[in-house]
Amino acid sequence: MNWIRNSSFVSITTVLAFITVVWYGAAVYLNSDVLIDKYERQNIEWNFSKLVDDSWAMSRPIIPAPHQIVLDMNKSIFGHKVNSKRSLVYHSWVTISSTMVGFAMGGVLGILLAVGIVHVSTLNKSVLPWIIASQTIPILAIAPMIIVVLGAIGVTGLLPKAIISAYLCFFPIAIGMVKGLRSPDPMHLDLMKTYNATQVQAFWKLRWPASTPFLFASFKVSIAISLVGAIVGELPAGARAGLGARLLTGSYYGQTVQIWSALILASIIAGTLVFLMAVLESKVQKRMGAQL
Repeated sequence: MNWIRNSSFVSITTVLAFITVVWYGAAVYLNSDVLIDKYERQNIEWNFSKLVDDSWAMSRPIIPAPHQIVLDMNKSIFGHKVNSKRSLVYHSWVTISSTMVGFAMGGVLGILLAVGIVHVSTLNKSVLPWIIASQTIPILAIAPMIIVVLGAIGVTGLLPKAIISAYLCFFPIAIGMVKGLRSPDPMHLDLMKTYNATQVQAFWKLRWPASTPFLFASFKVSIAISLVGAIVGELPAGARAGLGARLLTGSYYGQTVQIWSALILASIIAGTLVFLMAVLESKVQKRMGAQL
């Protein structure tokens, strides 16, 4: 087991090192045109070493070097109080709050729809196609509509963003749960009928336990999508807080490093949420007697 873990660590480290090297090279390549033009206009003598150093130290680069992002994140996370609007911790908490509320709403909706689709044939024929069709609408088109409509009736703040998150994340949960609830062997369902079990008993004793792996697989996808929905929900309204607000501010003022810092932090948060969901899955499966 230890060698497997070490092997995974080496693989991850190797990939990260490769990405870092490519990233530094891309920073030089993409920023060089701006710098060379500056050198020529100002008659500055330069060589490749100076070009590389300046490419990795631009205040407003086309693409920032990794160490610039790390320094900006360190300043934004540890250089300000957590309740300061200049702190990435504050903005992250605003986005995470919307993410978790939206995920909870989407999870409940997805599970209820799945149960209805599996047990009511009319819903299977009528609702399921509409659920699938709903995901063909670009979220960037529907998000402003949700923000404007809810704002017109006085609903602002966390709820509109949570609804956008729920809209994105309920679909994987619904589809995964439908598959999970239909996964029990027909012979096992016949056996439950032989024991004169009711639909409720068959659901809790057979269908629900069988659907647990499918449910958590859907949860892992949905919680990451919910974070995306929360960030997207912060963009149309010109939000003043949240990672989406940081992206907007960075875009308005050309703060490329700030934009990348928010993006990297969002990816770290998404990875952490998926990891925590995997830990929860392991504990639930172990409690249910699964061999892990």
